[in-house]
Amino acid sequence: MSKNNSFSATTASRYSLALYELADENNSIDEVEKQSISFLKLIDESKDFSSLIKDPTNSVYELKDVINKITENYKINSLLSKFLRFLISKRRFFYVKTILQDFVETCSKKRGEVKAELISSKELSGDQVNKIKDELSKNFNAKIKLHYKYDKGLIGGLVMQVGSIMVNTSIKNKLQQIENTMIEA
Repeated sequence: MSKNNSFSATTASRYSLALYELADENNSIDEVEKQSISFLKLIDESKDFSSLIKDPTNSVYELKDVINKITENYKINSLLSKFLRFLISKRRFFYVKTILQDFVETCSKKRGEVKAELISSKELSGDQVNKIKDELSKNFNAKIKLHYKYDKGLIGGLVMQVGSIMVNTSIKNKLQQIENTMIEA
């Protein structure tokens, strides 16, 4: 099974890089990236569409028909549309979510952005999140692509990860450390 997982990750990386290079040649990286993000959102929000992608019994013709309707209705870039049909014809459409996520990350890396995640116990306003993002950009001397999430399960504090650096000041984490200390004693 692990052999299969590494194969899919390698395959996804190759396909996403090919999509990036084609979009770069066509000067359409921004458009393809935005539409890829929208396509990923569709996969996440539609259980039917997600099931359709994961179902190996669907024929190439059925999948192409669905993709043709989606690309026509939402005026998807012709390069992305051809790419999606190509994945279907090569029976790699099962990996479309992984491929498009990797493509979006590649776009971000090429722009020099550093990926960061912020989870807080208190809901933050857009202004507060932007201030944190700006401060991180200054501290890390890089463009920060911040993903913010509110989690009331943290009780208090926040968890932040920038690249490989993680800071966990949540009360939940501190309680877990105390519990671990008590178990060891």
